Amino acid sequence: MRATAPRRPVLAAVVLASVCLTAAGCGGDGGPAPGQAQPLSGGSEASASSSPTPAASKSPSPTSPPASPSASVKPPKPTKPLPKGPLTGRTVVIDPGHNPRNRDRTAEINRQVDIGTGHKECDTTGTATDSGYAEARFTLDVSRRLRTLLEAEGAKVVLTQDDDRPFGPCVDERARIGNGARADAVVSVHADGSAAGNRGFHVILPAVVRGGAADTADIVAPSRDLGERIAGKFVRITGSAPSNYIGGNTGLDTRKDLGGLNLSTVPKVFVECGNMRDPKDAALLMSADWRQKAALGIAEGISSYLER
Repeated sequence: MRATAPRRPVLAAVVLASVCLTAAGCGGDGGPAPGQAQPLSGGSEASASSSPTPAASKSPSPTSPPASPSASVKPPKPTKPLPKGPLTGRTVVIDPGHNPRNRDRTAEINRQVDIGTGHKECDTTGTATDSGYAEARFTLDVSRRLRTLLEAEGAKVVLTQDDDRPFGPCVDERARIGNGARADAVVSVHADGSAAGNRGFHVILPAVVRGGAADTADIVAPSRDLGERIAGKFVRITGSAPSNYIGGNTGLDTRKDLGGLNLSTVPKVFVECGNMRDPKDAALLMSADWRQKAALGIAEGISSYLER
């Protein structure tokens, strides 16, 4: 592997712009202030209202040709081209853990799916802080910030969900999305729900797994490289320490029971950004400034891996 080129300041340059990602606008943190509860959104999305069509001034002539069925179809909006950058031509899949609507679809998310080594629930609701800030809201916020940072470097970014689904996707589908995109890297964003006093972040790496549809032999080494780079950048940029309860202070943990890793055919890791059940970690996770640092740390790690 060649040495990593000196980092350009492009990621830092978009930090201020990407803070304005939430409905609250610049300065909004996308979640409640510490001590304020935020309920999950369980309702269906409101349908957009359409403008009434003005009545015709007179009936069309019987001899008039019928209107073309395509005449009223609006062409799709052109996609804004990505800027050229060091990640041009690279595809990154970001997997925001859980879904804010999962709590309203318990039958669907409790359905068992095949993860190669056995069966697990389609998905779960995730955890939350004591004040009610949900992990699913946290993961969406960080993932959107991460998308902005990576796109600024030219990467094509795909989110497995963007609060645009009634639940899920299931863990097996999350893996298929990364595989189908032929992603150069996949990162699943999470926050842990351990006991108070347990603090810090950790990156989960795939173990060697062979069984059913699972065969991780080809992705174990590159996934470890990706995870180690993310862990190193995360420490430097967020100031958070590696987990004091998982991974022996390395910030790394290897698991074989996660369908999202077992079924992946492309390099993939999970990032547990902190422990939502610890008051000190929770205060960080609820801070917009810290979430921006978390996104930047992950983005820097991904860029380091892809530019190696």
